[in-house]
Formats: sequence, C-alpha cells, structure tokens
Amino acid sequence: MNAIVKSIEPGSPASKTKIAPGDILRKINMAAINDVLDYEYYSYDSRLLIEVRDPDGKIKIIKLTKPEGDDLGLEFETYLMDKERSCENKCIFCFIDQLPKGMRNTLYYKDDDVRLSFLQGNYITLTNLSLRDIERIIKLRISPINVSVHTLDPKLRSLMLGGKGGGAGITALKALANAGITLNCQIVCCPGINDGKELSRTIEGFIELGSCINSVSIVPVGLTKHRKGLAELLAFDKALAKQTVKQVEYYGEKCLEKNGSRVFYCADELYMMADVELPSNDFYEDYPQLQNGVGMMRLFITQFEEALKKSGELPQNDKSISIVTGTLARPYIKKLIDTAVEKYDTIKCEVYAVRNDFFGESVTVSGLITGRDIATQLSGEDLGSELLIPQNMLRHGEGVFLDDMTIPELSKTLRVSIRVVDQDGADLLNTITRQ
Repeated sequence: MNAIVKSIEPGSPASKTKIAPGDILRKINMAAINDVLDYEYYSYDSRLLIEVRDPDGKIKIIKLTKPEGDDLGLEFETYLMDKERSCENKCIFCFIDQLPKGMRNTLYYKDDDVRLSFLQGNYITLTNLSLRDIERIIKLRISPINVSVHTLDPKLRSLMLGGKGGGAGITALKALANAGITLNCQIVCCPGINDGKELSRTIEGFIELGSCINSVSIVPVGLTKHRKGLAELLAFDKALAKQTVKQVEYYGEKCLEKNGSRVFYCADELYMMADVELPSNDFYEDYPQLQNGVGMMRLFITQFEEALKKSGELPQNDKSISIVTGTLARPYIKKLIDTAVEKYDTIKCEVYAVRNDFFGESVTVSGLITGRDIATQLSGEDLGSELLIPQNMLRHGEGVFLDDMTIPELSKTLRVSIRVVDQDGADLLNTITRQ
C-alpha cells in the first residue's frame, strides 16, 4: 500500500486531527483506500470515519466533520497512491516510438492509466482494464474519461494498437457508455487505414452509443523522420485534409441539429493543411477538445481580437520585438500582428516560422519546436530587443525545450532577451504593447 501520508496542508480539515506524516491511510467510512480514486470518492462526504496506521503499527480511528467536497488536505508519497499503469500497446502511429535516441528518459514513458485520464485528462486505450476495474469506474461514477479509440472495428483497432487487446478496449468503452459514464474520444486518423469510409463507420458507431459520447476529435497522424523499423504510414496531403474536414463537419451538423451539440471536431492542423478558413468561435461550443488542438487557434484569435478592441491608447514606443512559432501557425499569428499594427503604428514586431529539422519538416506544430532549431534558424536575424516564445514549446513549469536546451542558453546564443508568453491571445497582445 502506498497511501503513506507525506505531509498535511496547514489549516486543512486533516491538520486538526491526530493524523501525522508517516501514517498509512487504510479506510474511510469502512471502505478500503487502495488509490487516489478511492481517496477522492470516499473523502467527499462531510462526516468521515478515518482509519490510519502509524509507523509503529498502531491503529488510529479518527472522526472528522468538514464541508462536503472539501479536500482533507493530505499529501501522499505517491500521487496515485499506487503504481502507475504504463501502456503495453505498440501503436503503429505512436509518436513516442518516433522520438530520436538520447532524449531524457521521461519522454519515452507511455502511460495508460484510467486514473490519470480522470484526474489529468490523459487519453488512454482501455486495453489494460479488468472487469473489476470497469465495475469500479461505474460504481464510483468516475467521469469524464478520455479514450483513444481510432476505430470501433475490433480487428482494425487491434492492428492499429499493435496487439490483441483492441476489441477488449471497445467492449470496455461500450460498457462505460451504457452505464452513463461521460467519454471524450480521440481518433488518430491514418490515411489508407482508418480514414474515408472507415472513419464514417466509426463516427456512426459513436452516434449509436448516445449522449455519453461528449466529444470526439479527429487528429491527423504525426510522422517524424525517425521511423526506421516502424510501420509505413502515409501523411495527410491538402486534398485528403479538405475531404476529412468536410466529412467530419457533415456529421457534426447532423448531431447539432438533432441533439444540440456537434460532438465531432477536426483538429486545427487539418483545417490548416486543407487551407480552409477556421470555424467561428461558436462552432467549438465549450471547447471540449482543446488539449487535442481542436479550436486552439480560433480561441487564440478570439482572445487577441477581443483584447485589441478593449485596448486604449499607447505611449510612443521604439521597442522592436520578434515572435517565434511553427510553420502552420505563422500566417495566423502574422495576421493578428498586422491588425494590431493597423491600430497602433508604434508596434514593431516580426513573426518568424521555425522549420522542424529535429523531428522532420512534416512536424509543423509550434509545441514540438526545439531550442536548437530556433537557435540555428534565427541566428543572424534582427530579433529586436526581445524574442517571444510560446509556453507550449517548453517542458511544463520549466524553461526547458524538448532537446533540453534552456531559455538562458538560447538567449545567450541569439544575444537577445527572451520572454515566455502564455498560450493566450490577450497575453500576446499585452506583451507586444507593454512598455
């Protein structure tokens, strides 16, 4: 058991009890606590009977009253209070398998843990769930769960996942949907494999599962240049991207008319590859698939434009700055900067697109650009007094790129001050107009 109390938040309900660091949480209201899901579920009530065991083996029974839903304030030695479940699949399109050697070890880890899907929004395959796991999800009403589905054909899904568990994952998906568990799903679309008619069959299958399918994203397969020994896959071209956008929007319109929600959305990459206009802000409803790049650019544009409408006069500014982004996003960012310059002719800002030499030119999103590609391609350019870097290029919470180059190292190489900007259009406008 890993439910060992590491610390207790000051002022929390647990801080007013005899629970101490080193104690092992065993039960809440007579229910055994095996992991974080049990803890979150059984600690929700206002009246709790808690059983812990101290390091000497002594059992302590604690009665506690708190506002319903308030966190107890316990931090455990491991986040999940259990061993994390890794992915045992060998997906033919897996991006991690396409990483070059020599990167930090954490980048090669594949998680497939239903608890992280619920708590952190990770997408999982459901292939490693037992019948008991499924029953517990239903009992605890763990929802929503994010699932990488790709196809509802058991044989084809097993082929795409590189194993024999594809069908079992579909069975689990249907059991959860039938039990009323909310599901957000993802389709990594591979040309010639699960696109076209097969994509239509998959979408129609989702529709049959009913309202528990909250949203489905269709994402183009990402292919790096590091695919030696892996399955041969085709990349999307402009024509197929345009066809796929039209196909998905057709089903989205049908769902909107019938049930009031589109449910099915293409990732921004498909619109950009197809060279068609991005949908409006209202199209994306409450943006249920942002983390899959669905509507991210439209939301960014909306934030920028709304902030620009509200912005007042600017003092005279001689500062010149530059922005770095990916090749797909550059035209959209440049257009936004141009609208700001039309309103404020004092703004001096250049937008640079960086080609992805590290992963390959077919990888065009800004979040996968490395520090060395920026350094190499922007060396010698007039970057002004400051270079703006989007937050998604960096490791979460740190100033480090995928290739382990740091912000200070890049700043020293390019001889320019670097500012990290949030993935927010208003933040970008505020940054370029800031004195």
